[in-house]
Amino acid sequence: MTNRPFSYGAWFDPNKFDLNAFDPKTLFSGLPFYDAFDFSDMTELDMSMLPMPVYQMYEWNHAMLSPWRAAADATRVFMQNPVNPLSQTPWGKTMAAVAELFERTTRRYGKPEFGIHEVSIDGQATSVHEKTVWRHPFCNLIHFERMLPAGHGKDPKLLIVAPMSGHYATLLRGTVETMLPNHEVYITDWIDARLVPLQDGEFGLDDYIDYIIDMLHYLGPNTHVMAVCQPSVPVMAAVAHMNAADDPRTPASMILMGGPIDTRISPTAVNDYANSKGIDWFRNNVILPVPFPHAGFGRRVYPGFLQLGGFMGMNLDRHVSAHQEFYNHLVVGDGDSAEKHRDFYDEYLAVMDMTEEFYLETLQTVFIEHALPDGKMTYRGNRIDASAITKTALMTIEGEKDDITGTGQTKAAHALCSGLEEAMKVHYDQEGVGHYGVFNGSRFRSEIAPRVSDFIRTHDQERA
Repeated sequence: MTNRPFSYGAWFDPNKFDLNAFDPKTLFSGLPFYDAFDFSDMTELDMSMLPMPVYQMYEWNHAMLSPWRAAADATRVFMQNPVNPLSQTPWGKTMAAVAELFERTTRRYGKPEFGIHEVSIDGQATSVHEKTVWRHPFCNLIHFERMLPAGHGKDPKLLIVAPMSGHYATLLRGTVETMLPNHEVYITDWIDARLVPLQDGEFGLDDYIDYIIDMLHYLGPNTHVMAVCQPSVPVMAAVAHMNAADDPRTPASMILMGGPIDTRISPTAVNDYANSKGIDWFRNNVILPVPFPHAGFGRRVYPGFLQLGGFMGMNLDRHVSAHQEFYNHLVVGDGDSAEKHRDFYDEYLAVMDMTEEFYLETLQTVFIEHALPDGKMTYRGNRIDASAITKTALMTIEGEKDDITGTGQTKAAHALCSGLEEAMKVHYDQEGVGHYGVFNGSRFRSEIAPRVSDFIRTHDQERA
């Protein structure tokens, strides 16, 4: 018996799949209520018109598959057990691969761990401990405490603001790990909105800015803040507000990485899509109530599973190919390649819900109205004036191949910060990297991070 590479060709050809021609109503054609419900007047799928809660349907589907996942996992364990003589046969490996592929593609992925326990500082292995130092309903602040070697001086405080855009803060694991040897690192750990009870109130863009300011107050003067992608706008708004108020705990510097400061510049497919729909379309099509028994039961959210569908739809053929290759690696026994796949997708497929108000306000403010570059953005009723930033040094970073935040969108912050001395401004374009390469990967470690560290130390007020 020979090992045959798995092929999706029998039922799915990514080269022939046309997202633009896809009719979302066909997703429901096999459900019991389909024939009793009139879809004829629907030109686009409107979640609010469905007779059954979509989020609840998703939960039921996940629950229905639970016994099958358990059976698949048991099959995998049995077929991989070295005591089982079938484990070393092509048939046994094929069965184990099919079982694992099924289990992984139907499970719900939980929040990953940072798992950073040790870094090298001054050539010595230094232990690292996670400690939550600030707690609020929608976010915790994590400090990565380092047991520093004797003689190591005081490092700059760095607040990394992770994006609230579907994935967990652990997406920045590589960012944290790279910055730890030379900085006292803190990171925002945003909470999955489906886990936040309704009695804890709403969470909109103003609340997000409140949180940033509160965390900077907690960390005190001479803190440096790094915004990765989505938080660039609220972080810049928070810093502008603190500068205008002459706040003594205004950060010494801010680093904006691949952030959508002005999405009118070099608009990407993501920007065009946001502009092509009105806010009402997003409210009717992607906002759903959290079902029972989650702690956030009744809260209206943009669910993680819908976000994940959008993420994967942008590069669907790539994801299909990756899972096909994963199957082949399992069959031929390429454990290293299979483990890399697991590590990547354990992170990529772990998603969280966002509150309705934060998602829609961000769309409206950043992608539709372009309120910050137009000088119309407000925070708690006060207009945000980026020219008020005079004390906080600015560094912006963009990736040459970024297909999410277009070239020039982050750099636009420099023109807005017209009150800041040119000596306090730095822009860096990284060749050969896409969106994720701006804050992770080999180019980030070797070329971007050293420049960020130099910039921070240049403007660290304790070293000035």
